[in-house]
Amino acid sequence: MKAIVLCAGEGTRLRPLTHTSAKHLIPVANRPVIEYTLEALKEAGIRDVGVVVSPNVEEEFRAALGDGSRFGLRVDYVIQERPRGLAHAVQCAREFVDDEPFLVYLGDNLLEQGVRGLVEEFERGGANALLLLAEVDDPTRFGVAELRDGEVVRLIEKPKEPPSNLAIVGVYLFDPHIFEAIERITPSARGELEITDALQTLIEQGYRVKPYLLKGWWKDVGLPEDMLDANRILLESLEPQIRSPIPPDSRVVGRVAVAENVQIERSELRGPLVIGPGAVVRESFVGPFTSLDRDVIVEDSEIEYSIVMAGAAIRGTGRIENSLIGRHVILSRNERPPETYQFVIGDNSRVRLI
Repeated sequence: MKAIVLCAGEGTRLRPLTHTSAKHLIPVANRPVIEYTLEALKEAGIRDVGVVVSPNVEEEFRAALGDGSRFGLRVDYVIQERPRGLAHAVQCAREFVDDEPFLVYLGDNLLEQGVRGLVEEFERGGANALLLLAEVDDPTRFGVAELRDGEVVRLIEKPKEPPSNLAIVGVYLFDPHIFEAIERITPSARGELEITDALQTLIEQGYRVKPYLLKGWWKDVGLPEDMLDANRILLESLEPQIRSPIPPDSRVVGRVAVAENVQIERSELRGPLVIGPGAVVRESFVGPFTSLDRDVIVEDSEIEYSIVMAGAAIRGTGRIENSLIGRHVILSRNERPPETYQFVIGDNSRVRLI
């Protein structure tokens, strides 16, 4: 079985960060989001992965993932020239998947239990498509599935009166009949080929679409607050590991992972916290639920519940929390006030607080 990971969206809800980087490559707990996806696919026994990307980010993905060999996978790249919907993205990968059954994974999803159970259920047979569903409190915000006798009979996008509380998560398994269904549908009101329309067409043609109920947590990291929440969840299972010396003038509390070549001076590190290689923490309080990527500098500051991406420098800012700070950002001020700040700051920004 092959898999395709859909990463061609524009990430508008995460701007300005996504003006300079694809959202799937933003680090959560110091690892790009897509790496968790690739890990889940490998655990499910899948080795051939097609990553569907827009032309403007193809080279960025190639630089980040290469041919997939360091993940134990074979990664190819499929270009979706224009964002014309999920069904169109699947259609773009038709040559890659050939006539095999395949898995579709929206690249901005994180799943606690991965997809192994889903793949095993599909391989037992009896379905032309398998749909991952999750019980949600407000189904009006999602595509929703209606079930009858253990099968999906209807799919409704953001219904005012939901027939169930089962939301479509964004992981699917298909046999090649899905391509025939995509060829039969027309663009929706927003001008896109919708995967829900293709699934509904399968159902109407008499093919079997079965549900698979999600086990464990699920996060769609399409918004800054979702990224921060995913960071918090993943850090809760952090394995403590100190690879750099902690001097006597500093303190480590809780589950903290410190990479090699990190400089710590007169600071408190409070877990869950992960600090990447080459970082500097001086006269500061860092954590909990914070990720500092490689070569980050934090001086004379306090930061918690935040993601700080590679090469950023934070100096004398006072207290920062619930913030997502991009690569090579420089954040500083002359005097340290007692206020708390909250930021979503894109790559290569410079912010001075006065």
